[in-house]
This record gives sequence, C-alpha cells and structure tokens, in this order.
Amino acid sequence: MSGKPDTKEALQPEGKVRRSQMLTSYGPGALVDLLDYAVIVNGLDFWKYGKKEGIEVVEEPRLRERLTARFKKLGRDLRVEGAFRTPPAGDDARPSPYHGVTARLFPRWFVCQRCRALVRYDGLEFRGGRFLHGCHGKGVECVPVRFVQACPSGHVDDLNWIGVAHQGPPCDAPSLRLQEGVTGDFSEVRVECETCRKSRWLIDLKQPETRPKCRGTRPWLGPEGEEACEQPATLIVRTASSAYFSQTDSALSIPEKENALHEAVLKHKAILLNATAATLSAFRTIPQVGADVAPWTDAQVLDAVELIKAGKKPERPPIRTAEFQRFVEAEWETPGQIPPPGVHFFARRAKVPALPGVERVVLAHKLREVRVQVGFTRLDFPTPTLQGEHDLGVRSAPVGLNTDWLPAVEVFGEGLFLRLDEQAVQAWEARPEVQAREAALRGAFDAAFSSRDVPPPFPGARFYLLHSLAHLLVTAVSLECGYSASAIRERIYCAPATDAVPMAAILLSTGTPGTEGTLGGLVQQGRDVHAHLRHAMRLGRLCSNDPVCAAHDPLGPTERRLEGAACHGCLFTAESSCEWFNRYLDRALVVPCLGRPAALAFFGDGEWPQT
Repeated sequence: MSGKPDTKEALQPEGKVRRSQMLTSYGPGALVDLLDYAVIVNGLDFWKYGKKEGIEVVEEPRLRERLTARFKKLGRDLRVEGAFRTPPAGDDARPSPYHGVTARLFPRWFVCQRCRALVRYDGLEFRGGRFLHGCHGKGVECVPVRFVQACPSGHVDDLNWIGVAHQGPPCDAPSLRLQEGVTGDFSEVRVECETCRKSRWLIDLKQPETRPKCRGTRPWLGPEGEEACEQPATLIVRTASSAYFSQTDSALSIPEKENALHEAVLKHKAILLNATAATLSAFRTIPQVGADVAPWTDAQVLDAVELIKAGKKPERPPIRTAEFQRFVEAEWETPGQIPPPGVHFFARRAKVPALPGVERVVLAHKLREVRVQVGFTRLDFPTPTLQGEHDLGVRSAPVGLNTDWLPAVEVFGEGLFLRLDEQAVQAWEARPEVQAREAALRGAFDAAFSSRDVPPPFPGARFYLLHSLAHLLVTAVSLECGYSASAIRERIYCAPATDAVPMAAILLSTGTPGTEGTLGGLVQQGRDVHAHLRHAMRLGRLCSNDPVCAAHDPLGPTERRLEGAACHGCLFTAESSCEWFNRYLDRALVVPCLGRPAALAFFGDGEWPQT
C-alpha cells in the first residue's frame, strides 16, 4: 500500500496488509494509520494491477447472479466476466506507484508535537518521510489530527478548523492551536486562534444544533466523488471502530443441482419440447429419456419445458437456502473416504450419538468460500438479512466510482454443520415464556433502530437462539480443535417456520485465503460434538458477570438494546468470528440462566450422552 504525498522521495511503500484484509479493515474508504501520517485507502478506480501478474479473477456464479440483480435495482452494473477480482499484490522488490493498492493523505491537518500548532499539510515541510513544523531548529515532527467529521452516508472530511475556532468569519491571519487535556476526551480539547484569541471546545460540536454540515466529500473516490448531502456530520475520532464497517457478502461453492433437470431436458429437447401432460408418460418409456428425467415428477419436467421454450433458466434459491439444502442432503460418512481432487465442497453426515434437540451433524471436510466487499458504512454497523445479504440502498457507500467489478478473496477450509430439530424448535417457539421474551427483544430492537428511515427486519427468537449457540460452541470447540476462537467463523442458517424452507442450523468453519489445506481439527471435533455441546451448556449457564448479565433488560435504561443475557464474560467473541458484530445474543434462550424462567431455554435440563 502506498500513501506518500506528492514528492520525489523514494517510492518504498509505507504500509503492508494482507489481501484478505482489503475486504475488511482496510478496504476502500478505510482510514489507516501509517508510521508518520495517516491515509485513506483509495477506491477501486485507483487500484493498479501489474502487467506481469495481471488480474486474478475469482469465479462464483451463484453470488454474482444475486449481486447483479441487487445492483441493477440501484442502476449500477456488474460485469458478467471478471466481476470479482482479488486485490492487486504489491511488489516489495520493485515498489512502484503503478502497482498495488494506493492511498491518499487524510486527514490533511497536522498538530505540531512541540507548540501544538494546527496546520494544513501544505503549510509544513515534508522531509525524511515526515511532516515538520518550523517552530524550532530544523523542524519539529507533526502528527495527524485525531478528529474528522463523518455522516451515515459514508462521507468523511476534515473539519473546517478555522471556522470551528472562529464560529463565524475568520480573522485576517488565523494561527490555530489545538490544546488537549490529560484524557483526550472531547470535553478537554479546545481549538484556539492565537491571532484573535477566539476559541472553541470540541464538545460543542457534539450538540445537535451545532453539528457541522456534511459537504458530501468522498476522498477515496477522487475529486469527482463529491456529491450533495443534507445530513449533519458527526465529529469522530478517526481511529474509532465506528469509522468504518465493511459490508461483505459471501457464498460457499456448492454443487449446482438446480440446473440438473434443465440440462436433462435440454439433452433431449428434440423429444421433450413436444411433451404435454398427455404424452409425457409415453416419452418416459424411451430408455435414455426415461432414465435422465426419472428423479422428477411430470409437473417438474413440464415446468422445465416451459422455461426452455421461454428462453429462461430456472431461478436459483437464495444463497444460504441452497447451502443449507446441500448440507442436509449430505450422505453418511464412510471410514477412510477422502475428498476427491479438484472438489471445492465435500461434506458427509457424521454418525454421532442422539443429541436432544439436534437433528444431524455434518462434517465439511472441504469448503471454498468466496467473500466479496459490496460497500461499507460509517457510524452505524451494517444489518444484513437472514440470507446474509446487505441492503445496498441503505447507508451504503460505494467502493468504486466508475468500476463494474468488486474486490474478492477465496477462503479454503473445513467446517462443522449442526442442524437443530425443526419440530423441537417450533415447539420451543410456541412456549408462552419464549413468546414473551421475543416480544421484549422486538420492542428493544424497534427502539434501537427508531432513527432509521428504513429499519431492518427483526430476526426473531429463532435467530437469537442459533446465534447464541454458535458463540458458545466456538468457545467450547476452540479449546480442543487446534484453532483459536478468533480463527473459527460462524455462519447462521435461519428461516422461520412459515418459510418455504425452514432453517435452524449453524456452520462453524475455519480457513485461510489462498491455501488449499487445513489441519482437519475442526472436522475431527465434530465427531465429539456431544462433548462440546455439554461444555457449551456449562459455559452458558453461569457468567462471571452474573447476576448482572443474566438480569439485563434490553428495554431498560442502558443502550444495549440488541442483546439479552450476553456480555464479554460469556457470549461476546472476536470480531473475525461473528457476522453480526456481537449483536442479537441471549444465552437465556439456549440454557437456563440465573433468575430467568427455565422454559426459556431450548436445551433445558435434559440428560446428555456421555459417550
């Protein structure tokens, strides 16, 4: 990554990140601290691929098809070929500004470490890779100012420091100083002009009536990226976690089974395109035709015939629904069976003891996941749907201005799939205690998103159950599988009982971008999942912060509205493991908790098998 100002000094890159991190913490529009100054990562229009390495394309038709349809609704295009590309890799041996991911200086205001002068970068000397202020000797090193302004639309900009200090028209020769207290809190930071002695405390800019106006600046998109914005801006610390939330969609590479009937009919289209309800049974007597369409009913075959006549292809189910179905259809495992070469998805159902509330356990020996960054948000975390898809029209900032492709990475690994018994889940949802708890969680959810013009849909008690169980299992399994908890990632499969395909399952997976193999530890522990579930239940029963944690009321006076009995002592896990930013958690729905009705818990006090 190169973020040097326009100088003739050496072109050695100032920072390095892994390509997989370009989709998360360091994607387009992210604010990044370098050694001597800070930068904002440029958008896709400024990413440069070398001639030698070329462009590495990542193929995943199922994900591209879903994203293309969503982008089209917003009037944006996504190319058919090469829609997903890995970020360009820099060359350490021959660094060049024409190769790799570039960045630009941001913020552009600096503070002198000696005299506390607040000066723009063009009023400083750049020497030896540092910005220097001429207040003493050969110059004093300056550091980037800690504060910037941002808005929920993703815009980010320098504060108008001269206007902030003067609260109106500036004096003839402004000379600013930034004075900070011991804690660095907004209430102890003051900007003043030494010329006219006017000053202002930064805490004033946090008040609704004095918040600065957003200027619609999008520096990562270049000068042409500015747009009109009527929202008030918010003063933030540029290194705060709320300054950048990546929106990443993903899909597992699973066998294409939706088109099998379509392909079978095409194979015999000379015969089957003439089929009707009256003649299809006769056509089935033709040996090869009958064998190829045998798995499907007459109605399904005739529907496929009509689609082909109309020049259409069968519609794929949503991504997570399709993945869920592939896991559920997995065959029983056979001792000694290994994944064949070249296969990206290999899963087998494990032969484990019967577990209360658990319908099946599937061991995913081989997985390939494609992750694609579709945008990002500031100030407020993104809220994907139960299918893991982000609403691109709500508080989403673009990663490129004139590009029709998206950055992506491939992650190869293994996983453990656990499906709950659907009838047991529905019976649990019908309990009065669970319905009352769900109503309380819904009320707190509505209150948390009351300021949004288009609030997200409430995920439901079923999702809280699955998400909390996933976090408990991540902690339990990590103690034995050889991977740290931060290396295990959750994937929730949730759909209500009223859905065409009800889902209540979780996938715990681990993997590495660009590496074909894993240690196999997660799959191995799947055969002992009964022991890990027992451990997870013990972890959930008592938290080190009980009774405070268990008694937490999401409708209470605190701002923790999106979780029930959950905190850092029991359910919260690493950001890399959780898809939902440690939200929508409540261990009282999984196991009995202190001071909560036992009927709330899906896994009550039932006896667990010991072997």
